[in-house]
Amino acid sequence: MEFPFDLAPVLGERFCVVDQHLRPAGRRGPAHRGDLEQQLRTVIDELGKASAKAQGLPSPVTSATRMETNRHVLYIMRDTEGRGAPKGAVIGFLKVGYKKLFLLDRAGAHIEAEPLCVLDFYIHESLQRHGYGRELFHHMLQSERVEPWRLAVDRPSGKLLAFLHKHYGLVDAIPQVNNFVIFEGFFSNRPAPPRRPPPKRPEEQIKPYSLSERDFLREEAEPPWPFNLSPGRAGGSPVRGSLRPFLLRRDLDGAAEPAPPPRRSSSLGRVGR
Repeated sequence: MEFPFDLAPVLGERFCVVDQHLRPAGRRGPAHRGDLEQQLRTVIDELGKASAKAQGLPSPVTSATRMETNRHVLYIMRDTEGRGAPKGAVIGFLKVGYKKLFLLDRAGAHIEAEPLCVLDFYIHESLQRHGYGRELFHHMLQSERVEPWRLAVDRPSGKLLAFLHKHYGLVDAIPQVNNFVIFEGFFSNRPAPPRRPPPKRPEEQIKPYSLSERDFLREEAEPPWPFNLSPGRAGGSPVRGSLRPFLLRRDLDGAAEPAPPPRRSSSLGRVGR
């Protein structure tokens, strides 16, 4: 794919890696920085439109605006040899990014994972079947340090599935309920998510009875007669209980009271009759 401007200052070497910051590879000083950024946005938008058209999609899934709002990485492959294009041409691109997914294993169990996903892949129609797709895909695997069976592919076309089968032997897909496709070996040697133990219920502190409470429960004071009779029953038998508090109270009540002090005569004397 050709463009009306020089691609060398925009994309740099053969492989250009672009993230959400959309920084061009060229270095022409701050005066030309804005022009390079605009040219890079044009390249990304045109590649996204060409990919959507090739896949029969109603709208592009790759654009400069989408790149700015997502933490995706775009690998752009440029024709540095300049075959028939004096300003250079773009061979294709590959977009990847990490996504949190709920996937199914072979047993049908749901597993939460965050794999590296292939989100968009396009090689220009005139340059297909020349080994460029494999070169670009291999460069991405080396840069991301990931094995091909560890990838999750978003809505792969028939051509992409055939490409993965031919070059990486990915055939046996594990069915999913979403639009992603994973292959056999995706869950191998993958650490299981840590299981949190159920929260423990707080142990209630057992407060023992105090000595006075235990004495009160063990020995109840008996009221005096006739209040010790059963309620609602005339002449009933007294309530069983200890007589010690009652006897102690009776002894205190029966003790001799101290004699009152002698009465002193008035200082005015007696009044005569």
